[in-house]
Amino acid sequence: MLMRRYGSRLQSVELNFDSKALNEIAFRRDHEASLDWDEFESSHTKVQDHTLAAEAEGDVHDEVEQAVLADLEARIDEIMAGIQEGDLVVVENQQGSNYPKTRQATRTVVQEGENRLHFKVHVDPPLHLGIYRPTE
Repeated sequence: MLMRRYGSRLQSVELNFDSKALNEIAFRRDHEASLDWDEFESSHTKVQDHTLAAEAEGDVHDEVEQAVLADLEARIDEIMAGIQEGDLVVVENQQGSNYPKTRQATRTVVQEGENRLHFKVHVDPPLHLGIYRPTE
């Protein structure tokens, strides 16, 4: 299950990646599960860390951004598929301090005698996920 901290609670979330949104990398609470943060910290141990960054480049900005978000989503799906029963995947980035955002660099290239824009998009800072297992 994918979780994210909101204040003193850890709540289950689903991906809400949208290249057309102001905050492209977002998570929406799905209200399936909720834990008190202090209770979670005392009952779970981190067993793995994942740092996810992605980048893509091309001639159409939205397509490049969609490719970056699709790459992140696929990698999160891989992580979720590889966890054991009872494990929780926690988004460790916090709003306002180290929250991941897509960044872009634009340059002009000449193709067939015409000026064209070329976009390079990457995620900065990377998305940090921790896998937590219940302590025995």
